[in-house]
Amino acid sequence: MGGTSALTGPDWTQWTDVSDLPEGGMRVGHANGEAVLVARVGSEFFGVGASCTHYGGPLGDGILVGYEVRCPWHHGRFDVRTGEPVRAPPLGPLSCWNLRRDGTRVRVEGKKEVKPAREPIAAPPSSVVIVGAGPAGLCAAETLRREGYDGPVTLVGAEDSVPVDRPNLSKDYLAGHAPEEWIPLRSEDFFREQRIDFRRGVRATAIRVKEQQVELSNGSKVPYGALLLTTGAQPVRLTVPGADLPHVHVLRTLADSRAIIEAAKQAKRAVVIGASFIGLEVAASLRARNVEVDLVGLEAVPLERVLGRELGTFIRGLHEEKGVRFHLGTGVKAIDARTVTLENGTTLQADLVVAGVGVRPDTALAEAAGLKVDRGIVVDGYLQTSMPGIYAAGDVARFPEVRSGAAARIEHWAVAEELGALAARNILGRRQRFNAAPFFWSQHYDVPINYAGFADRWDEAQVYGSIRDRNCVVAYRRGGKVLAVASIYRDRDHLLLEDALERGDDAAVEQVLRGVAL
Repeated sequence: MGGTSALTGPDWTQWTDVSDLPEGGMRVGHANGEAVLVARVGSEFFGVGASCTHYGGPLGDGILVGYEVRCPWHHGRFDVRTGEPVRAPPLGPLSCWNLRRDGTRVRVEGKKEVKPAREPIAAPPSSVVIVGAGPAGLCAAETLRREGYDGPVTLVGAEDSVPVDRPNLSKDYLAGHAPEEWIPLRSEDFFREQRIDFRRGVRATAIRVKEQQVELSNGSKVPYGALLLTTGAQPVRLTVPGADLPHVHVLRTLADSRAIIEAAKQAKRAVVIGASFIGLEVAASLRARNVEVDLVGLEAVPLERVLGRELGTFIRGLHEEKGVRFHLGTGVKAIDARTVTLENGTTLQADLVVAGVGVRPDTALAEAAGLKVDRGIVVDGYLQTSMPGIYAAGDVARFPEVRSGAAARIEHWAVAEELGALAARNILGRRQRFNAAPFFWSQHYDVPINYAGFADRWDEAQVYGSIRDRNCVVAYRRGGKVLAVASIYRDRDHLLLEDALERGDDAAVEQVLRGVAL
C-alpha cells in the first residue's frame, strides 16, 4: 500500500512559469530530491510534500478545496498553508516549502517551519482522562496537545500494545504483505515526548462521577477535569457448541491478528463465519496465505444491505475467482476440532475458524456510571454525553448525523479518528460539530472500494459506469436524493462527490455522476 510520488515534473528550484495553473490547481514537481506539490489558492501559491503521510498516496491525483489538499486513496486532508493534517487518517504533517514568486514564475527556496495558529483556550480543564487507546483515543490525545492544551493527559488502554493501524489487521498485515513496523501508529517515545501518560494493558473499571475519578483494574484512581470515553466495540462471540475451542478466533486486536497468522501457518482449511467486511477481508488474507476458505453467511448476497445487490454480487465473484467457497443463507450449528456443521446440514472441514459476525459497542462502563445509553453512548452534536464534562467518541458514540438527522453510530476507522479529534477540541471549548461525509474503504484482493456518506436506509442503488469493468460509482438514493456513494477506481470523482455531499450541493453531486456515466 505504501508509496511515494515519483520525481517527475518541473524542478521547482528553478524558475518555473505557472501562468497555466488555474485557481484551485495543483502541479507536482520536485526540489532537492523530494517530490513537491505546488498549489494555487486565489493569487497565493503554496509548496508542500506531494505524498500523503498515511500511506504515501499521490496528492497530485487528489483535489484542492479551499486551502485543503485531499488524498485520493484514503481521503486524508492537509492544510497547504501549514502542512497540518485536518482530517483522518493521516497523523503526521506534510513538509512545507518556501516559494518565491516573480510575476507568473515561482521557485522553491528550501523547506520552512510553520507553526499553526492556535485559538486561546478560555477555560482549560484541570486534566483530561481518555479511556480507550484506539484511533479515537489516540487522536484525541494528540489533538489536545496540537491545540495547545498543557495540562495532564492520561490515556488508558486495555490492550497490551501501543495504538495500532486496525484496518491493516484484516488486510495487508494478515495477508502477509505488510511488515510489523507498519502497524504501530505511535511509538512509546511519542507519548513521552508529548507528555501523555499512556497506561496500557490496564482497564477502567468504574467512573466515580461525584469524585471525578476513574478507577483502574490495577487499583489506581485517576482524577479528571474532563473525561472522554473511546471504549470502542467488542466482537460478537458465537454461542454455538464448540465456539470456545482454541482454533476458533475473532479479529479485533493486534493480538487477535497475530493469533490467526500463527494458526494459518499450519492450517490447510479455514471456515470464516460472517460475510461482513471483516469476514471477507479475512477470507482474502487467508487465501493470500494459500489456506482454503469456506465462507458462511446468513445473507443471500454479501454486503447487500450496505452496498446493494449488484456490488455485493460483484464482490462475491472476486472472492470466488480466488477460490473462496460461499455458503450463504445459513448459519453455524456446531463446531468441533475438525469440522463446522451448518444449520442446513452441510459439514465443512476446518482446522481454523474465524468468526466475523459483528461487534457491540462497549457501553458497560458508561451504563454503570449512569450515562444515557441507547445502542451506544448517546451524545449531542458536540459529543458530550448526558453528564456535563464527560464526552464519548469513536465506535461507541451515537451522535446526530448532520445530513440525515438520524442518530448514528458509525464503525469506520477514519470516522473514529475524526470524532476523537473533534471531542478533544470541544473539551477545550471549540464547540464544533461533525459535518464531514463519513468515509471508509475496504480492500478485496486488488480491488479497493471507497464509500462516503451515510445511508442507513435507501431505496435505490444506481450504478454509473461499469462494476464488471471495475470502473464505477454506485449512488445510494432515498426519495431520489443521493445519501452516499461507493466507487471502484474513480478516486478523483469520489473526492468530488464527497465534497459535494458535505456542502449539501445536490446539483454538483448529479453533475459528477453524469460525468462518470459518459
